[in-house]
Amino acid sequence: MQATTRNDAPVAIEGGGVELRMQEVGGDMTVAFAKFPKGTDMGPLAKGLPDDLCQCPHWGYLFKGRLKMRTKDGEEIYEAGQAFYWAPGHVPEALEDCEYIDFSPTREFNEVIGHLKSQMGG
Repeated sequence: MQATTRNDAPVAIEGGGVELRMQEVGGDMTVAFAKFPKGTDMGPLAKGLPDDLCQCPHWGYLFKGRLKMRTKDGEEIYEAGQAFYWAPGHVPEALEDCEYIDFSPTREFNEVIGHLKSQMGG
């Protein structure tokens, strides 16, 4: 068994109030702790991914805030207190300051994070 905390998980992306900490747990799964300030739109960083959307599935829980998830089929709003599944083909926008935890397949998540970092110039 493996476990981690927000503070123990290494920072993968940081800047402009956004913080994403990631730690591989259980072989092929990664846990991510995310903070997005109100107004954060990951759409511009997702440009260049297939359909300009994140193609990694995520299972998680929104602790704080409201998040709009855009997909090819429309938009959905997620609110604090909700557990979620985000299928491949999405991009988030924070409607309020948000904090959530998600669990994702490591390989697919690392591909997305690598793309986001390259878009950020890092």
